[in-house]
Amino acid sequence: MHKTFTSRRNTLTALMAALTGTAALAATPAVPLKTACEALNGLSLPAQVTALPSGPVRIDSATLQAATVAAVAERGPTPAARFSPALPAYCRVLGAIAPIDPKAPLIQFQINLPMSWNGRSVQYGGGGFNGTLINALAMIPAAPFDQPVPLSQGYVTYGTDSGHQNKPGEPPQTFALNDEALLNFAHASYKKVRDVAVEVMKRSYGQAPEKLYFVGSSEGGREGLTMAQRYPQDFDGIFSRVPVIHWTGLQHAGLRDGMALMNGGWMAPAQVKLVGQAVLAACDAADGLADGVVSDPVGCRQRFDVRKLQCEGVASDSCLTPQQVKAVQTLGSALRMDVELANGLREYPGRGPSGEATPAFAATGGWMAWWTGASAPSLPPQQSNGIGWFYGAGAIQYFYGRNPALDVTTYQARDHAARVKEISALMDSTNPDLSAFHARGGKLIMLENMADYAQSPYAGIGYYESVRQKMGASTTQAFMRLYTAPGVDHVGAGAPANVDMLTALTDWVERGKAPETLELLDQSVSLPVNLLRARPLCQWPLVPRYQGGDVNTAASFKCLQ
Repeated sequence: MHKTFTSRRNTLTALMAALTGTAALAATPAVPLKTACEALNGLSLPAQVTALPSGPVRIDSATLQAATVAAVAERGPTPAARFSPALPAYCRVLGAIAPIDPKAPLIQFQINLPMSWNGRSVQYGGGGFNGTLINALAMIPAAPFDQPVPLSQGYVTYGTDSGHQNKPGEPPQTFALNDEALLNFAHASYKKVRDVAVEVMKRSYGQAPEKLYFVGSSEGGREGLTMAQRYPQDFDGIFSRVPVIHWTGLQHAGLRDGMALMNGGWMAPAQVKLVGQAVLAACDAADGLADGVVSDPVGCRQRFDVRKLQCEGVASDSCLTPQQVKAVQTLGSALRMDVELANGLREYPGRGPSGEATPAFAATGGWMAWWTGASAPSLPPQQSNGIGWFYGAGAIQYFYGRNPALDVTTYQARDHAARVKEISALMDSTNPDLSAFHARGGKLIMLENMADYAQSPYAGIGYYESVRQKMGASTTQAFMRLYTAPGVDHVGAGAPANVDMLTALTDWVERGKAPETLELLDQSVSLPVNLLRARPLCQWPLVPRYQGGDVNTAASFKCLQ
């Protein structure tokens, strides 16, 4: 599989591989990339280039892009999104896959071809309800801010909008009213774009990629697990961070948890801060160090009792009313579904404690972003009421009820049982049988952030445990890892959150070096990037516990029960 490189281009590729800790793979373009790029412009490909039923493929443009330098913006939706990473010169390929149903939207894609290819490719997952083209130029999930992005390391990178395009003034779930668009969002678009990307690589470099990787976070994390479950032959390595894996349960939990904030349950920012401080007081020092991070959130479930914050008299910023206490208890409790979902599941796990008062990073952190919002939930659902309500209530209307005017406050899953089962079979990435993925040599790494309120990290933990039960502990350990990051919210804020997972994954796939304890970095969102502190990233169910020494170094902690 490995080949010797003699050209200057491939010498540079090998040097980059050495610098980034990855092995160089064969990758010599049959013709200069500039010529190959020009040949792609305006190209049409037959529908048969994809393994799934599809319309024809067109490449709208293929243009060489000049190298750029890194920059940091003052604001952004996530810490990583503030960075515009340095990029090499590359060929940017934009195109679309036509639908079969003429009323369905196109599947848009972007493929980035580096001048010096390392023989690998990385497909980027999406986020939310997608509808925006993923350009695959950014950092991969959780990556250190000072690490070169995959394109700069020589990977071909690509992404898609999942087969629909958001429109101003329309809820992001509107596309689900079209069956083909829904199928594409569920899984088909990622497979189709993967197949198109492989064909483009063959035409550009004279060969298919020798190793294919998929990386995704949130919805993109679900997509990664979907690839392992539905298309096990397509990827060698998959990294799935904070995946919305138990999708149907999550949307129904978003509805339930939002409704818990009605009729007096809603909490103002000062009360959210009150709860967050009470959680830290009960649980922060349990790992041996009071540092603002709850290292053992599972143990914290036994230590923290929200009832102790209930008001004795008039409600204020220093206590919670009985209705507010009940709302917090609802968020932390499992949602029992009255319809059996895919793979026999009936419960969606509760959330918390820890990270309640994580400052909203551009409206994407803690309770104030995901649950409580700026005001109690309203109808029609508004994102300012909390993203969980906006996403969950909207999904109930468009996916399950198939009625944009549905009064979600009267919705009962059992009244829509057939549709709930249908959507669960499409969207829920909860199949524990990964035997085909394992048999082809695939490797899977999951990362759950334990202060996540966009979804429950315990859903991913439950999935991991179901794989172990189905396939056996030793077999699962041979190809799958689950890591948990304490105190980190959905988008990577609140505690040390950055880890070089791409190197860990490629080392496992290509060198047989299985990952053990890794290192989480807390880095400044600036140029130059500065290291603020580090913690060990432990495999579930271990948690980092302070052993003494420099509180800012990972070596001062051990992963223990």
